[in-house]
Amino acid sequence: MKMKKITKVFLAALLISVFNFQFSISQAQKKDNPVVFEINGKKIYKSEFMKEFLRSIGKDESEAPTACTYEKRQALEDYAELFVNYRTKLEDAFVLGYDTMPEMLKELNGYRNELAAPYLIDSVTLNTILKEAYERNKYLLHAAHILVKLGKQPTPADTLNAYKKAMEYYERVKGGENFYSVAVESLRERLKTEQMLEDDPRKKDNGDLGYFSVFDMVYPFETAAYNLNVGEVSLPVRSNYGYHIVKLIEKEPYFNKCTFQHIWVSQSADPKQSEARIKEAFDKIKNGENFGTVCRDYTDDNSTADRGGMISDAMFRQIPQEYVSWLSKMAEGDVSMPSQTQYGWHMLRLIKRDTLASFEDMVPYYKQRLVRDSRSNKPREAFVEQCKTKYNFVDYTKMYMKQPKGKKPSKVRTPLASLDECRAALSDSVFSRSWSYDESKLTDLRPLFSVEDREYTAKDLMKFIYNHQRAEMPFSLDMYLENRYQNFINDKVFEYADQHLEEEHNEFAALMDEYRNGLMIFSYNDNMIWSKAIRDTAGLAQFYKTYSAKRDINNEADAPFFWNERADVTIVSVSDSVTITPDKVVKILNKATKKGWSNVEISDAINAKIKGDANFTVKNMPLLEKDHQNTLKNGQWRKGVYVNPASRGYEVVRVDKLYDPCLKSQSEARGYYVNEYQTYLEKELIKKLRKQYNVVIHQDVIDEITY
Repeated sequence: MKMKKITKVFLAALLISVFNFQFSISQAQKKDNPVVFEINGKKIYKSEFMKEFLRSIGKDESEAPTACTYEKRQALEDYAELFVNYRTKLEDAFVLGYDTMPEMLKELNGYRNELAAPYLIDSVTLNTILKEAYERNKYLLHAAHILVKLGKQPTPADTLNAYKKAMEYYERVKGGENFYSVAVESLRERLKTEQMLEDDPRKKDNGDLGYFSVFDMVYPFETAAYNLNVGEVSLPVRSNYGYHIVKLIEKEPYFNKCTFQHIWVSQSADPKQSEARIKEAFDKIKNGENFGTVCRDYTDDNSTADRGGMISDAMFRQIPQEYVSWLSKMAEGDVSMPSQTQYGWHMLRLIKRDTLASFEDMVPYYKQRLVRDSRSNKPREAFVEQCKTKYNFVDYTKMYMKQPKGKKPSKVRTPLASLDECRAALSDSVFSRSWSYDESKLTDLRPLFSVEDREYTAKDLMKFIYNHQRAEMPFSLDMYLENRYQNFINDKVFEYADQHLEEEHNEFAALMDEYRNGLMIFSYNDNMIWSKAIRDTAGLAQFYKTYSAKRDINNEADAPFFWNERADVTIVSVSDSVTITPDKVVKILNKATKKGWSNVEISDAINAKIKGDANFTVKNMPLLEKDHQNTLKNGQWRKGVYVNPASRGYEVVRVDKLYDPCLKSQSEARGYYVNEYQTYLEKELIKKLRKQYNVVIHQDVIDEITY
């Protein structure tokens, strides 16, 4: 009994100490992270405010505070005002339902798709692919292939026959037959099958693909080629085109562009003569003569002869493959030995050649190329497989009922779910996008698979297939159903992961909140302030009436609301002073002023005095504003006629009328008044909202903040 009493006392003391400890922690947290603002009863703590403030000035949160200055204190106070105004308007936007507006949700969804993309792939797989691409990109490959073509949706029999044929070609090449001869034979067989014309130019194709680098070929082909040593031949490799047998001919250090000079001596009727010419040119360069000078005397390439054989910034894909091989081995300034190709003799001088940029610099390019490359599926596929485990995916079509105890095991096992009704509902019309189905005939409502607590039945699968029909060549419906079923599974697993991103990734949730709040505030400001100031014509008119009376022409801040001194002028522009002198035009304008002539009458009078042909114009320029024009010079702001030089000829300017400075009308200063009215509306709105939402600013907390 006594022991029980001691235990109770001990437990009570322990509970009190735990409570006191937790209370002290709570008090310390409150002291370190006090409330800065309260809006509609919601508390905003110092940590949240400082995170936003420090980010706005580009300072890291981990940096220690420095000495406080007037400028730093003012920056903090200004931001506190902006912050509380922003959060108050955001509170009102939520109350008014801006977060549920269809336009906002549509735009936010577009942003979300972009922001979510990095979270919906396996980053390890993506990084592996990017690094693989970079390692491959260090080399240029020269390869050839033998292709056994397959259609887009081959049957298993078609696939097997193609593979057997590819293996036959492979064995022949490995047995010593010429690779190019077998490639030509395979192409001719394919063209015969495709019933091509006898003169089809592809009949001469020997499978040589020239030089390429990463992303230039389909991924399986690229992988096979980069895994070969020079001279090796691969086993048949499957791609979307069929089966390839790949031979690696050369492997050179990568370059994208190079600038070089070349001399080309064409193959003449006498081969020895061509060889003698190129060797003569080579000897001259070897003895110190300028490559460009020698090129002009010897080259048969008329398109580059006048610039010394120079070819600038040529991509490796744009130059002969022999040139790629030679240039990749040369140092800048080197001259190659004369070399012969089927086109004649060649000699090169390398000026410059670029190299592969850093991995970090190449990543954006690789990601751009990945968009249309089959390997782009790998990070998503890996992500989906991870999610299947994470979200307890179960495929009931692959699970079987337990055998009853005590009975002889049956050889035929019964699955927990079946695709039989789905297969029965399918027809070949699905390949022409005209298939439909009768949902009432789907009576098997057992779930096909589940993702966490969500189950999907045959009805869901049929709806998916119906919505994803596309025109394609018919193939096995069994294979079609299996493909679509796996697509449906992956789609639903991916969808589940996408829908739970905010719950599982705090940084993504914060980013989405930021975008959502930004879109809401933009729309809110537009409706309540910016567009309202434009739409509210009566309010703007009243604002003009009230505040225009307070404008002072001597106040520099009010200058945009007043006109300076203005003038109406008539300008005669003459292109040639020889045909008519300025003094004659001045006399005509003075006479026109006295008699009230129109511009047409002035033109007639000038034409009567012109000797020869001259271009001139007479035009009126009303309301030129002083200090905002360059027609009237200093000392010309009074009535009279003045002569000014022009870029061609001269101008005679007559000042017809002068206007004193005056206040602009509402329409004349509309932009300025709309801007001021917006500021006025915002101030009034903030005043109203602060009262409506009982905004409290804890200035004592702000005063103690250091950063």
